[in-house]
Amino acid sequence: MSLRASIGLTATAAVLVLLPGLPAHGQAGDAAAAAWTPPRLADGQPDIQGMWNNMDAVHTPLELPEEFADRTDLSTAELQSRAEARKRSRIERAEWQGFEQSRGVGGYATYWFDWFWKEPAAGDAPSLVVSPSAGRIPDWTPAAHEVLAGTREHLHDSYEYMESGDRCITRGVLGMMMPTEYNNGTLILQPPGYVVLHSEMIHNARIIPVDGSPHLDGAIRQWDGDPRGRWEGSTLVIESTNFRAVRNMRGAAASIRSRQTERQRIVERLTMVDPDTLRYSVTIDDPETYLEPWEAAFPMRRDNDYLQFEYACHEGNYSVPNALSGARARGE
Repeated sequence: MSLRASIGLTATAAVLVLLPGLPAHGQAGDAAAAAWTPPRLADGQPDIQGMWNNMDAVHTPLELPEEFADRTDLSTAELQSRAEARKRSRIERAEWQGFEQSRGVGGYATYWFDWFWKEPAAGDAPSLVVSPSAGRIPDWTPAAHEVLAGTREHLHDSYEYMESGDRCITRGVLGMMMPTEYNNGTLILQPPGYVVLHSEMIHNARIIPVDGSPHLDGAIRQWDGDPRGRWEGSTLVIESTNFRAVRNMRGAAASIRSRQTERQRIVERLTMVDPDTLRYSVTIDDPETYLEPWEAAFPMRRDNDYLQFEYACHEGNYSVPNALSGARARGE
């Protein structure tokens, strides 16, 4: 975690009101975006530069609980109750981990987490997953189940089995963009012909050409893929291909581990709804990992008070050697 003042994390957090059951990229949002035209830069790009924060979505669960799956009539009261219960549970869990620090590693104090400072809002979306309509990530393929089970079983056989974020390589596209426990700011820059998305976590900078250039040769594979952007009105569409196969890549949430294959394709859409709101959506299509494509969506708010700090992940990172040596000491 980078060091920051907790007040700076939340100074301008706002609430995006979404009707229950209406996905964040639904008709109301499309109409709002169509009614407002963002200013343009000298090279003709819509101006989306600045610091953006996805804290509005920190209380929205990634998936709908199974008992709510396929429901489109969730009431505001139900959503508010679920969000408040989720926050209470997180606080209790974090406080217990802090208490346990005397006997183990423990966890961070609650004030380090963005969700601690953000109050649940009555209009929060029911889930980040908006497609399939059940609000849940599709199941893994049989091959993915086998690979991921093997990864868990052999997690400490070698550093190669450990999650890429723990190794300070990358958190992947989802790890950079999805709401997380802290450091939810994304800096967007637009030098001529490009869009740069800079994430504080592991200091990733995705440099995205928007000049119509083709993807890299298929033989060239990268951890975060090869992104190419294009503008459709006020919407930036980013298509990423040429992914490197990674057996243990952070999934759509911190508690989820997944993988990516060379067949993975990710399409992201960032739409300016008004001067201070970006609507973000991401579609994952990896037929070797998931039984069908799925999509998540959430709002991002302009946050001029947010400051990105250096995330020196490798500096003093003893997690990998300690985990491996600890496993050896236990005979694993």
